[in-house]
Amino acid sequence: MFSGIVETMAQVVRIETEQTNKHFTLRNPFGEPLSIDQSIAHNGVCLTVVRIEGDLYTVTAMQETLRLTNLDLLREGDWVNVERSMLMGGRLDGHIVQGHVDQKAVCIEAKETDGSWYYRFEYDSCREMIERGYFCVDKGSVTINGVSLTVCEPDIQGNKGFVSVCIIPYTYENTNFRYLQVGSVVNIEFDILGKYLSRYAAVLGIKN
Repeated sequence: MFSGIVETMAQVVRIETEQTNKHFTLRNPFGEPLSIDQSIAHNGVCLTVVRIEGDLYTVTAMQETLRLTNLDLLREGDWVNVERSMLMGGRLDGHIVQGHVDQKAVCIEAKETDGSWYYRFEYDSCREMIERGYFCVDKGSVTINGVSLTVCEPDIQGNKGFVSVCIIPYTYENTNFRYLQVGSVVNIEFDILGKYLSRYAAVLGIKN
C-alpha cells in the first residue's frame, strides 16, 4: 500500500530481458539499505526487490505488467518516481494507492502556467472500463506515474477519457514530471474507492 507521495527518483542503470520478463536494476536513492522482498512503487507500479548489489537493487516486471505500464519503454539512464510502502500508523498525505496500475495514458498537453505546470492526458475508455471504475471525477484523486494528484477537467468522449492535473513547483522539481512532454506515456491508477463503487453499482444493475 502506498500514498502516492513520491519520495524521490531512482535512475535505471541496467535492463535485462529473460524470456517475457524484464529485470530493472536501479541505484538506491533512499540513503538507507533496502531488503530483499521489499515493495517499492516505480512510476506507480508495485515491484519487489529481488537482488541487492551494493548501492544497486533489482526488481522484475512480468509480461502483463510490461503490457499495462510504461516500464517496457524505459531505457538505461531514465529516471523513475519511487516510493516505499506506507508505514502503519503514519499520516496518509496523498490517497490510498495500491501500486496496481490500471492502464497507460498519453500526455496531450504540457505547459507552464504562472509558476505551476498543467498537464492533460488521454486514455482508452469504454462502458466496460467505466463500470470497473476506470474513470476520473472532478476534484477526485488519480495516480499518475506514482504521484497522487487532484483531478481537474475530467471528460469522456467516445472511446477516450481525459484528465488534467496541475503540478506545483516542488512536485515538478522532485519527480519525473519535469521530463514529460506531449507524447510521453505515463502510468495511471484510478481511485480504488471509485472502483469499488462502480463495480457495486454494475453488479446491482444500477443505471446512470
